[in-house]
Formats: sequence, structure tokens, C-alpha cells
Amino acid sequence: MPSSTFIPSIPAKSEDDFEVSAGTRMRGYRRFFGQLRVVRTTDNRQLFPFDGAPDIGPFTTQQEALAAAQVMGERIVQGDLDHPEM
Repeated sequence: MPSSTFIPSIPAKSEDDFEVSAGTRMRGYRRFFGQLRVVRTTDNRQLFPFDGAPDIGPFTTQQEALAAAQVMGERIVQGDLDHPEM
């Protein structure tokens, strides 16, 4: 019988309880997309990306794509602090 461990969801208490990684990638000619990974470290739950997550872009510059990814990361963190995803 396989052994599985239940890890309860533990809500975050502050922005320090998240790991946010933002970057960019280029697809096609002058089409930049933001890349984002958001993990709630209290229970290691990955909040973004998820299945069906939207693309962040396209943008014409790398700086715009990075800024958009950072803003989306901030919104996800604030949204989880306001209404924890369990």
C-alpha cells in the first residue's frame, strides 16, 4: 500500500511567507513574456503557475514583461494574504 503524507494548508501571515521568482522569456520576434513562480513557504504550496494559468504578455520589451510578472506576483501574494487559498 503506497504511503502518502497529508500536508495541511497553513495560511501565510506576511509577505515573508512567500517565495516569488520573476523573469522573462522571448518567443518569436520581439515578443517577450513574463515568467512567474509563487510559492507559499508555510506549506510549500505553489500558487502560480497553475494548470491553465494565463501567459503574462506579450510585450515589446523585456523590461515591460518583467514588470508585469512582478506586479502579478505582488497581486497573488496580497490576494492570498487577504483570502488564503486552502
